[in-house]
Amino acid sequence: MEKIAVIGGGSWASALVKILSENKSQVYWWMRNENDVQHLNNYRHNPRYLSGVTYDLNYVKPSSDLQAVVAVADWVILAVPAAFVQEAIHGLAADALKDKVLISAIKGMIPKENILITEYLEKHYNVPNSHQLVVAGPCHAEEVAMEKQSYLTIGSHDLPTAERFCKLLRNRYVNANPLDDLDGIEYCAVIKNIIALACGIARGLNYGDNFQAVLVSNAMQEIERFLHAAMPIQRDLNGSAYLGDLLVTAYSQFSRNRTFGNMIGHGYTVKSAQIEMNMVAEGYYAVQSIYALNKTLQVDMPITTAVYLILYERISPAVEFEILKDKLK
Repeated sequence: MEKIAVIGGGSWASALVKILSENKSQVYWWMRNENDVQHLNNYRHNPRYLSGVTYDLNYVKPSSDLQAVVAVADWVILAVPAAFVQEAIHGLAADALKDKVLISAIKGMIPKENILITEYLEKHYNVPNSHQLVVAGPCHAEEVAMEKQSYLTIGSHDLPTAERFCKLLRNRYVNANPLDDLDGIEYCAVIKNIIALACGIARGLNYGDNFQAVLVSNAMQEIERFLHAAMPIQRDLNGSAYLGDLLVTAYSQFSRNRTFGNMIGHGYTVKSAQIEMNMVAEGYYAVQSIYALNKTLQVDMPITTAVYLILYERISPAVEFEILKDKLK
């Protein structure tokens, strides 16, 4: 039986615990809130996210003791918002992660440092790239909860390890495949959340389907330019880990980034949108990191720039999209 630590108590962590535990892996589930841990032990479901999912406590061991959860596991999955990764694992020493496989299920970057999660783990915890995996979609936690057919891509520089993890995920409603583009998948997952924000803003401003189709097709070109500048290897961006993940995040009713953007387009302030959602839209933090990183790369990224100016420079969404629409083709 594989021993897997899942760090995080949100919807995506809850979905991964469901998949792994139903496949008979032993899952040690760290949640910050001790009341949530007790609720899970008493009632077998997460009171905050995907509350309709019932967990088998023979395979799921909830705990608020991070050290203990990590110590017994061979695989460690990080599934907390990128902005809170440092806070969540700051109590861990680098030795605690030695010889373990780290899996990032986070679609964001470390704020201020403007680095990917995998880069952060290598820099601060000495976890080599060969011991790291990245989980990409297209896959929404809500559809996993409903057992809708879903697809995952596991990015890695070590394909045999990625395939081992894929086997832990595959079941009657989840298909998982390895791909040797750790960095490209991770960057794409970050930027697609920014694009989903733009799609939501456009919807909030009452732009139609025609505009959104052009916006998404231009976004794919923007992603291609960025990846070529940041990580220039041969990759097929039509794959589900790239185009597929972008499409589901840009169009789905379950996309929190699209929802957040829609609220901004309707006139909400950033703070009021965050309060009302009560969930983290990774794209809000990611756009600041990508914008800062692009000052060095100098890639043409009009959509990312527009979202940044709206969210951080408080430019009117209506004014900024009037400018943006003339830059799209």
